[in-house]
Amino acid sequence: MCVALGMGNMIGSGVFLLPRDLAPLGWNAVIGWGVSIAGTLCLAVAFARLAKRLPTGCATYTYAAAAFGPGTGFIVAWSYWISCWTVVATLAVAAISNLSILVPALADGGASTALIAIGFIWFFTLVNLMGVRRAGGAQLLTLGLKLIPVVGAVLVALWLWGNGTAPTPTMVGTQPVSLDNIGTAATLTLFALLGFESACVVGDRVREPERTIPRATIIAAATTGLLYLLSCTAVTLLLPLETLEASNAAYATFFGTLVSPSAGQAVALFAAIAALGALNGFVLLQGEIPRDLAHRRLLPPIFARDNRFAVPWFTQIVSSALASFVVYANYARGLAELFKFMVLVTTSTAIIFYIVGALAALKLERSGAIKASPGFVALTLLGFLYSCWAFYGAGWEASLWSLGLTAAGLPIYLAMRRARPAAA
Repeated sequence: MCVALGMGNMIGSGVFLLPRDLAPLGWNAVIGWGVSIAGTLCLAVAFARLAKRLPTGCATYTYAAAAFGPGTGFIVAWSYWISCWTVVATLAVAAISNLSILVPALADGGASTALIAIGFIWFFTLVNLMGVRRAGGAQLLTLGLKLIPVVGAVLVALWLWGNGTAPTPTMVGTQPVSLDNIGTAATLTLFALLGFESACVVGDRVREPERTIPRATIIAAATTGLLYLLSCTAVTLLLPLETLEASNAAYATFFGTLVSPSAGQAVALFAAIAALGALNGFVLLQGEIPRDLAHRRLLPPIFARDNRFAVPWFTQIVSSALASFVVYANYARGLAELFKFMVLVTTSTAIIFYIVGALAALKLERSGAIKASPGFVALTLLGFLYSCWAFYGAGWEASLWSLGLTAAGLPIYLAMRRARPAAA
């Protein structure tokens, strides 16, 4: 279930919709995938070592607090919580985008479309309110379904190349290879890799977390990264640029063009299921973070109040309400523009956790709290530099949004510390 949580949260909307945004970047996109996967694996190694040393609690707080104190721990957890409910909103939009292949009226992005997306959010909120194990079971089921189009794209490409009927790969009309374009591609592809750390966030819910979480984190990051590189590159190489730019569901277009129209429609349904499966996983995470902070007396006690299934019902309702507001307030942008904007905001907000987590690993290693080799230090440093680069690549608008949303938590932290000292 921990591997399914990590892979399921990673294989959501990104890999199915990103070919449209990556297509104009040409070979920059392929290089960007390589950079993102390598950087993510470096971070996964650092987080796996931290999970072994600090297995319990919510990683977003415990890693930063162990190295830099409770204030930093709260701000990092707050920023990651924001990224969770914004990605929930993004995934709901992504599900609609893929379903628009089956129901073209959904492509208009009107108010009714926004309400359907909001309906998806509250359906999976209800699933999670019925218990963590049921949410985990849903994650296992949807992971099996969402792997069908990802693996299928690789098999179709191999089949076409094997019998000599594959279209000639072309990058005509794409951007030249440059550091700026690679940075843009790396930032976009990082969104598809968000969630590798999901098992770390639910440490209190996992049996033998010091063994299970590090293994699940590495397996999820490595397996998903390899699948992404192969399948997304196959889609961008075998479809013309203008076809990808006009598509709301690149994988459905890929199968519909190169296999059959009915295959494209089936893949559109699988891609929508993939987005909804990841939505389920991030709904689980969005409830755990405020619950952990409330247990530490850094949020009001109501955020820690569980229902009879041991689920923080108030936290889930607040988080899903915020995600619903984001969807409804921005639906006028249209599906394509809304998705791209929310990808950048979500990514830059989540990267704050990656930056501080890498720094925490370096500090704890230096202080002797973590025993590590020079190779571990080198990989952690590379992960830190990669995270900083990706944060810069998100652009000023998204970065300022993420910093502003993160800073909004500081008055809450100060008020809670003044009201009652943080628990040990």
